[in-house]
Amino acid sequence: MGAVGYYNQPPESRRRPRRTSSFLAGLAGVAVGALLVWFLFQSVPQLMPGAGNNNAGNGAGNGAGAGQQERQSESVSVDVTTDVTEAVDSVADAVVGVTNLQETSDFWSQTEEQEAGTGSGVIYKNDNGRAFVVTNNHVIDGANSIEVTLADGTKVAATLVGTDVWTDLAVIEMDGAAVQDVAEFGDSDALKRGEPVIAIGNPLGLDFSGSVTTGVVSGKDRAIPVDLDGDGTEDWQAEVLQTDAAINPGNSGGALVNLSGQLIGINSMKIATSNVEGIGFAIPINSAIPVIESIEENGEMIRPAMGVTLIDLAQVPQAQREETLSLPADVKEGVVVNSVLDDSAAAKAGMQQFDVIIELDGEAVGDLIELRKHLYNTKEIGDTMAVKAYRNGELMDFELELVDNSAL
Repeated sequence: MGAVGYYNQPPESRRRPRRTSSFLAGLAGVAVGALLVWFLFQSVPQLMPGAGNNNAGNGAGNGAGAGQQERQSESVSVDVTTDVTEAVDSVADAVVGVTNLQETSDFWSQTEEQEAGTGSGVIYKNDNGRAFVVTNNHVIDGANSIEVTLADGTKVAATLVGTDVWTDLAVIEMDGAAVQDVAEFGDSDALKRGEPVIAIGNPLGLDFSGSVTTGVVSGKDRAIPVDLDGDGTEDWQAEVLQTDAAINPGNSGGALVNLSGQLIGINSMKIATSNVEGIGFAIPINSAIPVIESIEENGEMIRPAMGVTLIDLAQVPQAQREETLSLPADVKEGVVVNSVLDDSAAAKAGMQQFDVIIELDGEAVGDLIELRKHLYNTKEIGDTMAVKAYRNGELMDFELELVDNSAL
């Protein structure tokens, strides 16, 4: 403004004869300068980047641009969240809390039922007034009674239908009058790595019931060693889905669903160490369905059985391998028959105590887990299984006709 409005006056001696005209000229210059400054300041905000977004009065075009940008941002947010929220809404009422109640004695030897632990479960069936819930075996293990808490807080007494320790699954039954919804089974075989998934359950107890976490399928067919009897020895390898969706204590038995709201896994295990973060596991629903159906029908998972008790060869001292088993020096892996049940498939085939199994149906067997996986995953009741085993240093062949494990 100073540069525009200020002008240099002529020397005093030169402007005396034209005092009036000089005054008018100066006044005109000030007026022109003021007008220029006014126009300049009116136009500068229009030229600055983003001016239209900061001042809605600067023009209709700028205001429309801001509104359009806000609408685009809102649209992106809705697109991202809609699938997840719709999936949760479609299945949330089918996810329940499962409370394990066990009897305890006080100082006066009076017994009462107290909460021993809580987990989650999924209602998958409501038929003829009876509702069925799938959960984890370890959630209800040792329970004297079971209580189910529905999504709306309603508590319903439940009874145990049956369990399967190998898959860590259990089915419980309850009155279905208050049930609002059941979960739809999906196809876990169709899942792809990186596909979004949602975990729903009750982490840390019923105070956080219906909690939702999201993630992706990190991996499929993960083999996780499991110690079933707490002796520090691996008894089984659970084949599970891996996800980075948070699965915490209390989530066990809860739902892992896809973006269609379909149940594709039962949350089961979580690795939580100082060096591992974001690794959760779920039992694939395609593996769980045959177990669920067998438990519903028979009260347990019916599997083929050999009729033997077994120990890993790796647990046998070297001296016993040489003296008792008379094994060749090059035999380092296998499974030792510890006992043979009367009238079992193994007994009928002629197998005896201290036979060392090294092969089933032409496949090498290195340990007890490999034997169980072959027996449970590839054979059915009534199938014939070829067995190769060492007895007193001699390799022998056996043919076993597998029977129902519940019959032994």
